[in-house]
Amino acid sequence: MASTVTESRPGYGQLLRTPRAWTFLLPGFAARQPFAMLTISIVLLVQHTTGSYGAAGAVSAVTGVSMALFAPFSGKLADRFGQRAVLVPGVLVHSASVITLTVLALSDAPLWALFVAAVPAGASTPQIGPMVRARWGVRLQGSPLATTAAAFESVTDELTFVLGPLVATALCTGVDPSAGLLTEAGLTLIGGLLFAAQKGTQPKPSSQTEGHARVEHVSALRIPGIRVLIVTFLGIGAVFGGMQVSLAAFTESIGEPGLNGVLYGTFAAGNMLSGVVCGAIAWKVSPQRRLLVAYAALTLMASGLWAAHSALLLAGLGLLVGVCIAPALITGYTLVDKLVPPTGRTEAFTWLTGAVALGQAAAVTVAGQLEDRLWGGAGFLVPLGGTALALAVLVTLRSRLVPKTPGRTVARGVGHRQPVTVD
Repeated sequence: MASTVTESRPGYGQLLRTPRAWTFLLPGFAARQPFAMLTISIVLLVQHTTGSYGAAGAVSAVTGVSMALFAPFSGKLADRFGQRAVLVPGVLVHSASVITLTVLALSDAPLWALFVAAVPAGASTPQIGPMVRARWGVRLQGSPLATTAAAFESVTDELTFVLGPLVATALCTGVDPSAGLLTEAGLTLIGGLLFAAQKGTQPKPSSQTEGHARVEHVSALRIPGIRVLIVTFLGIGAVFGGMQVSLAAFTESIGEPGLNGVLYGTFAAGNMLSGVVCGAIAWKVSPQRRLLVAYAALTLMASGLWAAHSALLLAGLGLLVGVCIAPALITGYTLVDKLVPPTGRTEAFTWLTGAVALGQAAAVTVAGQLEDRLWGGAGFLVPLGGTALALAVLVTLRSRLVPKTPGRTVARGVGHRQPVTVD
C-alpha cells in the first residue's frame, strides 16, 4: 500500500512504557484469547456430531448474530456504568452457555436446541478488545501514540487469531471434539475475571461525571462515519467467516483436517505481521485514503481464493489476504478516535467488533451452504462478495469519514447547553 514516511512515530517500546499499561494488557490478552476459539470450535464440534457443514455454520452464525446484536448494548452499558459491572456477570453467563451448548451437541440434541443455546453464548461474549482500546484512550488522551496503540491492538487481535484456531483445532481433532469449546469457556471465565479486577485503568463511567454537569450519552450509531465503518467491518467479517468454513472443508476434502489450523494461522499471521509494520510507519497519507487503498487491495486478493486447488497455493493467497486486512482494521479503529467523543468510544468499538461478528456469522452460513450444495471451494466466493459490496459502499460514502471541524457537529450533549445541529 502506498505511503509517504517522513519521520519516526513514537514506537511500540514507548507505548508499552505507558504507566500501568501492563496491568490491563496481560489479563486483557488472556481474556480475549477465547474469542478466536469460539466460532471454529462450534463449527468443528457441530460438524462432527451432525456431519453437515451447513448445520455447523448455521449454529455458529446464530452465535455471531447474537454477539453482533448485543455487543453495542454491552458497550453502551460499559460506558455508562463501568466495564467491571458488565464483565463479571457476562463471563459467568457466557461460560455456562457454552458448556450447555457443548452438552447439547454431544447429546445429539435437535438443531433447534443448539440454536437456542447459541443465543446466550453469543450475546454474552465479553467485549475485551473494545474495552482494552477504551483504556488506551484514557491513558493516551491526545498523544501521538494513539495510532500506535491502534496498531498494537490490531496485532494483539491477530495474534489471538493465530493462536486461537491452532489451539482449538488441535484440541478438537487431537483430544476430543468438545475440548475446544470447554477450553474456551474456562479461559473466558478466568481471563475475564482477572481483567475485570483491574478497576484503576478502566474509563470513568459517564454516570459518575464530576460536578453537576450531566452528560447526555448519544449512541455512536448516530454518527454517519461510524455507520460507514460498520459496513466496512461487515466485509472484513465476511473474510474471516468465509475462510474459516472453506478452509475446514478444503482440508477435510484432502484428508488433512489438521492443516485447517495451520492454513488459518497463516492467514492470521499475515494480518499480524502487516499490523506490526503499519504501527511502525509514520503515515502522511490521510486515514480515509489509506482505508480505501487497503480495502481495494483486500478485495483484489480475495478474488483468487476460490481458484486455489492446493494447500500451498491457498496458504500463499491466505497470507496475502491477511496482509491486506490489518491496514483496514487499524485505520478504521483509528478513525473512531477522530469521529467519536470519549464517552461513546467503547460503544463505537463494540459496534465495529459486532459488525465483524455479524459479517462472520453471515459468511459462515452462506459458505457452509455453498460447500454443501456446490463444488468444493465455492465457499471462498464469500470473502470476495462481502468485500466487493463493502468497498462499493466505502467508495460511495467516503466523505462521511472526514471528522467534523471543531465547533460544528458533535454526537453528544451537555445538560443546559444550547443544542448543536447534527448534519
